[in-house]
Amino acid sequence: MSEPRRVLIIYTGGSVGMRRGARGYEPAPGQLAQQLAKMPRFHETGQPLFTTPQTQFKRRIRYEVLEWDPLLDSSNMDMDDWVRIAHDIQIHYNDFDAFVVLHGTDTMSYTASALSFMLVNLGKTVVLTGSQIPLFEVRNDAVSNLLGALTIAGHFEIPEVGLYFHNKLMRGNRTQKVDALGLNAFHSGNMPPLVEVGIHIDVNWHHVRAAPQNELKVRPITENNVACLRIFPGITAEILRNFMLQPLRGVVIETFGAGNAPDVRPDFLAVLKEASDRGVVIVNVTQCHRGRATIDYATGQSLHEAGVVSGADMTPEAALSKLSYLLSQPDLSRDEVIHYMQQNLRGELTENPESPRFSFAKGRTDEV
Repeated sequence: MSEPRRVLIIYTGGSVGMRRGARGYEPAPGQLAQQLAKMPRFHETGQPLFTTPQTQFKRRIRYEVLEWDPLLDSSNMDMDDWVRIAHDIQIHYNDFDAFVVLHGTDTMSYTASALSFMLVNLGKTVVLTGSQIPLFEVRNDAVSNLLGALTIAGHFEIPEVGLYFHNKLMRGNRTQKVDALGLNAFHSGNMPPLVEVGIHIDVNWHHVRAAPQNELKVRPITENNVACLRIFPGITAEILRNFMLQPLRGVVIETFGAGNAPDVRPDFLAVLKEASDRGVVIVNVTQCHRGRATIDYATGQSLHEAGVVSGADMTPEAALSKLSYLLSQPDLSRDEVIHYMQQNLRGELTENPESPRFSFAKGRTDEV
């Protein structure tokens, strides 16, 4: 039997470890680890504490739980907490083979995206997971999500930040929470899962990014003068102008369809141009769960002419955290930030879509 792989579970909070209280579900400090120790699938009697039974791969997983104090609902997470998780991983990086981050579901995609950028040269598996129903409930999704994340982290070398939920591991910076009621709460519209768990565990290795050669570094996100704005029919130039006021340094605008916004509104476009000329980096992503921002339509071309940068097929969560990350780097000029926003740094965007398309802007594609 292979030596046990060591996994650190960083327990930040969220529904997974909550109990019912006077005001509804609330954190239960210290009780998650106690509960896991009592469950045979998470701890085999006679083995060191927090050692799983032998798996189908003839290996045990030995893990430790690093519990935050206080535990946080993910709605209370901010950029400082993203940095704290990154530093927790950095501090324990050489002591463990992989990491599982237990996190609330509401902002998990933001955290997964942010970690993917801050953990430079990540060479080990990092998996975020949580649950819609707490572990302490008789019927829950916490057991399957945590056990699946722990199994993947304990067996497979996938040097990325992933998000595991409902039997699939997705690239973290490609995910969005799309369901507040169902157990299949996360979606990765522009990229298939890295791992699919059924009777067998199938790793889509051709989608997994290669491990870097250099040592891990953490480059913290410190710039919080970045925001998202969802474009809606009838949005006024005045609303947009007030939104673009200083000290805003970057904004992700979520536009219609394939990256479109009004092009018959000179006042609207003038505000965008004025903000861009002032130095604000404006990134365009689609409101849709699948697809990408393009300049195939005149309405999208107008944004480009106003200085708006295409975010390709990035999610708003990935675009926001990436923009914050790049603006946090003191050695990058504005032009370099714009350049890197359009480059694939951590698998967050598709630079060259595989499917041939037709458009007025590009003309006919060649036959294949």
